Amino acid sequence: MDLFKFEHGREGYYGEFGGAFIPEILRSPIMELRQALQAAKDDPTFWSEFVALMKTYSGRPTPITYLENLTKYLGGGRIYVKREDLNHTGAHKVNNVMGQGLIAKRLGKTRIIAETGAGQHGVATATMAARFGFECVIYMGEEDVRRQRPNVFWMEQLGAQVVPVRDGSKTLKDAINEAMRDWVTNFDTTHYVLGTVCGPHPFPEMVAWFQSIIGREAREQMIQIAGELPCRVYACVGGGSNAIGIFQGFLDDPVELVAVEAGGKGLQSSKHAARLASNHGSVGVAQGYKTYFLQNEDGQMLDTYSVAAGLDYIGVSPIFSYLAQIGRVRFEAATDEEVVAAFQLVMKKEGLIPALESAHAFALALKEVPKMKPEETILINQSGRGDKDIFTVAEALSDKNWKEFIKQRAKNYES
Repeated sequence: MDLFKFEHGREGYYGEFGGAFIPEILRSPIMELRQALQAAKDDPTFWSEFVALMKTYSGRPTPITYLENLTKYLGGGRIYVKREDLNHTGAHKVNNVMGQGLIAKRLGKTRIIAETGAGQHGVATATMAARFGFECVIYMGEEDVRRQRPNVFWMEQLGAQVVPVRDGSKTLKDAINEAMRDWVTNFDTTHYVLGTVCGPHPFPEMVAWFQSIIGREAREQMIQIAGELPCRVYACVGGGSNAIGIFQGFLDDPVELVAVEAGGKGLQSSKHAARLASNHGSVGVAQGYKTYFLQNEDGQMLDTYSVAAGLDYIGVSPIFSYLAQIGRVRFEAATDEEVVAAFQLVMKKEGLIPALESAHAFALALKEVPKMKPEETILINQSGRGDKDIFTVAEALSDKNWKEFIKQRAKNYES
């Protein structure tokens, strides 16, 4: 399946979804970016340069780990994990930003802007900017700044300016709006490193292309390690960058692809971010593209909620709206309670610390794997590591010792 073989006049459309709904002032930088992306795709040396950079700077290829303890504990199918958490900066986000950094160099840009929710994309972008010598500004919702303070600290230490966004719900969608405003004003010198497979064309195509390195590796590794392709591949979905990355390795195979959205406090509540797994999403146009959004009857965006800041997004990739519509990807949701339980189980049985975003994929996979046959296998994409979530998890678990530690540190700062 070639997702990017567009019909003439329908460039950037995935079925009825996608497109580029942009103001006139953005047409010039968007056209410049489309031409640069196509030139990179047509240049056989570009992908080799990208792969070599990821090998020497980020530690790729990331391994696949067999979870023997959990397989024995749960019964049913065998569990394998793709370890994107072992990338430099701790998540799959680095794949996309390093690729876009190479594009920005080709364009002669000197300044980089980005938006971030969980902070992993912001840290990766700040890292890339430091590596390539770009000035860097990161927009982040004020609520996400509060939830992901450790990542804000690292972005600032890497030399980036972090700008808290106080509009709307003070989360990722508001940060994207602010980054777009900056790009409109400064596109002569500035490249906007959009972090997920959303936004106007060609951003979904470009991000999916760089993230496809996950699926390319995973397909080959599963054949080498397990001797066969997995029956199912699980990945969490906010915008959808890690999921489209690993799914692209298996689109043409008889492999079930399962996407897990943020169920928050439950799909019957108004506190979730499940656009496709719930019946609350509807088709609309916002932030430059057409897809399923959580919105009211007037097209106004609703507030979203998730324990995982990286999944707390109002829309979903237009590529996934299409793949869900044609039945190629099954969409499900996991609640915060299920996610925290899966997070604890994976840590105690396997010694892995998944990001809360990745723990959504674990939560559903670990629920379904006991119903499978022992000869069947599943693959979970651990898109990031959970170190960044220490404050959120400690609060969710109401850990007494951690609370005492925080109180003591606060007293020390006051003295």
